[in-house]
Amino acid sequence: MIRLLDGLHLGRPQVICAGLVGSDALALVDCGPETCFTQLVAEIRRRGLRPESVTHVLVTHIHLDHSGGAWRWAREFGAMVCVHPRGAAHLADPGKLVASATQIFGADMARLWGGVQEIPSAQIRIVHDGEEVRAGGAVLRAVETPGHAPHHQAWWLADERTLFAGDVCGVSIAGGPVLPPCPPPDINVELWQASLEKIRALDPQRLVLAHFGAVDDPRPRLDELERRLTDWAGWMAEQIRAGRTEEQIVPLFEQRVAGELRAAGVDAAGLAAYEQADPAAMSVAGLARYWRKHHPGELG
Repeated sequence: MIRLLDGLHLGRPQVICAGLVGSDALALVDCGPETCFTQLVAEIRRRGLRPESVTHVLVTHIHLDHSGGAWRWAREFGAMVCVHPRGAAHLADPGKLVASATQIFGADMARLWGGVQEIPSAQIRIVHDGEEVRAGGAVLRAVETPGHAPHHQAWWLADERTLFAGDVCGVSIAGGPVLPPCPPPDINVELWQASLEKIRALDPQRLVLAHFGAVDDPRPRLDELERRLTDWAGWMAEQIRAGRTEEQIVPLFEQRVAGELRAAGVDAAGLAAYEQADPAAMSVAGLARYWRKHHPGELG
């Protein structure tokens, strides 16, 4: 059985979603930051289940909005944390991860994400592409899906034909447009496109997005995501070629994204949820870095 839990990040609904698999033993997919820990514990209890039964936390990647609270589940309930090989060291020693995030979020670190502490190596399980984890009375298979991050893997629950997609399948709030979250430093459009093709080959009947929830019509939504990713990347290159700085591009991009969302009927509350889940300024920095790192010759 799959349940979707709202972490109520900063008190706002439909920003961070955790997936819960099982009934007796439980597996939690993408536990969110430490600021969501108390809410998720309460939500599990509200469902008549025991947080002490969470034996595994499966993270899609180590960005703090997905895995920042994993140490609490390991410490409080003894959970095993399953992670991509490139992410494991950062869970065991999060110093570099925290330092990098602090450069971006500054004084907002604690407010947004709470504390981040190390996870004992005995409670970290490295899971490679295609490897299976038995947890929550189910079998979940790791599907390596870089593009948003090199340490990204989705989790495939074949019996339910459901893919816990993390960020690789985008951000969609309340069924609204699918946006590609493109934060620095590791966006790679070509790898992301290959990952989407890999997901199409699985032919999932349902996606679970960390931002936010179930998508029951995957194929057109994946196509929408890829179109927007390509469009945003191309637009960003045009801005850089025109000589605009990132500081100058940010307000233009924020207006562009807000316009796309409003045109699709997204209201003010939805706009705020999208911005909290996927800040437009982050995508400016991430896509600008992508072009300068991978295709500098195309910037003129």
